[in-house]
Amino acid sequence: MGKIPGGALVLFSGGQDSTTCLGWALQRYERVETIGFDYGQRHRIELDCRLSLLAELRIRFPDWATRLGEDVVVGLDAIGTLSHTALTREVEIKMGADGLPNTFVPGRNLIFLAFAAALAYRRGLKHIVTGVCETDYSGYPDCRDDTIKAMQVALNLGLERRFVLETPLMWIDKAQTFALARDLGGQAFLDLVVAETHSCYAGDRTQGHDWGRGCGVCPACELRADGWRRFVAEGL
Repeated sequence: MGKIPGGALVLFSGGQDSTTCLGWALQRYERVETIGFDYGQRHRIELDCRLSLLAELRIRFPDWATRLGEDVVVGLDAIGTLSHTALTREVEIKMGADGLPNTFVPGRNLIFLAFAAALAYRRGLKHIVTGVCETDYSGYPDCRDDTIKAMQVALNLGLERRFVLETPLMWIDKAQTFALARDLGGQAFLDLVVAETHSCYAGDRTQGHDWGRGCGVCPACELRADGWRRFVAEGL
């Protein structure tokens, strides 16, 4: 089957979800570029992980490597300046009075998508791929399907383009995301996702687990660990 023309831009953080989305895009599109964001995140080590992941993808997956194009990291320090969250400050992770965890960074995904669209506009890329999910998430309103659909309309009107915001993980959970990684690139890609991606909010890569590296107790680690247990137990 031929690849989809027009190219794709993947919002690539170096985490499990965005890495799986990158594999998904590389299976589908004739040209794939990546964009990451440095917003003063507490788990800034993910920026180092994304570089090693891109290098490993080029080495281990030669077919994907031929379609993997440029990467750019955009500095967005203003996000950290404006927000006071557990992802941008050294504060305890806990639930807020509004029912959202204080790991929610207001406007973050909307800003990411706006900057991604600006780059896609310049590069001539139609498809913008993001790993947001409404199934395994913490209630973040900017991860919901309705939000993404509304953002697509706003970007298309504001830029006079017909971008398509792709969300391959929107309706699957973490166990199914592990399974998707394996289905996309075999055991080699699943092993890469487990060993090299970073999801831990604390930025801890000193502790190894069967599901990857992380502190093991933050919400991101708990979600990933539970997904791995179900992936193994259910034989997905």
